[in-house]
Amino acid sequence: MTLLETLPLALLGALLGLDVVSFPQAMLSRPIVAATLAGAFIGNPAAGLTIGVVLEMIALDTLPFGASRYPEWGSAGVVGGALFAAQPSGMPGALPACLLATLLTASISGWSMVVLRRIIASRLERTRDRIEEGSRDALLSLHLSGMTMDLLRAGLVTTIAMLIFGPLVAAIVAIWGSESAPSHAVVVVIAAIVAGGALWKVFHSVRHVLWFFLGGLLVWTALLVTL
Repeated sequence: MTLLETLPLALLGALLGLDVVSFPQAMLSRPIVAATLAGAFIGNPAAGLTIGVVLEMIALDTLPFGASRYPEWGSAGVVGGALFAAQPSGMPGALPACLLATLLTASISGWSMVVLRRIIASRLERTRDRIEEGSRDALLSLHLSGMTMDLLRAGLVTTIAMLIFGPLVAAIVAIWGSESAPSHAVVVVIAAIVAGGALWKVFHSVRHVLWFFLGGLLVWTALLVTL
């Protein structure tokens, strides 16, 4: 994939990376959404949805509260969805290789968010006096510059990840030795274990959430049977 071909994906990754924290926090950056959209960009939304479901199960263990450090799934979901959608259907090793690339991207992108927070904090220190005086221009400038830097950060991460992991995933798939079914099964089992652990922690830390979960599951099942 050339630099020019990555530009639409870079824009998508930038927008979804912005959604994680800065704006509008509309849950568009969830892996299942981001990967499906990226797959649609490649022309294979089903593949994007497939890896998106796996990523979503892993992302359930992420609690993005306050100033905690966590993987950035918006840009990473775009990378994973695009990479997996670009592989020929049924290729052995495609899902594990793309999952590895996505997890590395999420970790690196999460680190880049920490760097961005430090830069914003530094700018805040320089404009603190004006903001405390009630300067509307200083406050708007801080917000808009922070959002702009976050947009550029996410777009840059997406671009670099696609350029690096695109050839790497293709090379791994080319030499993968096992069949696709066992490798896919291993990935799904690992993701399910992570998701189960995350749900277990939530069920034991939030009162009555288990009953809400079971109620929603029953309603979803009833709707599925009805349709």
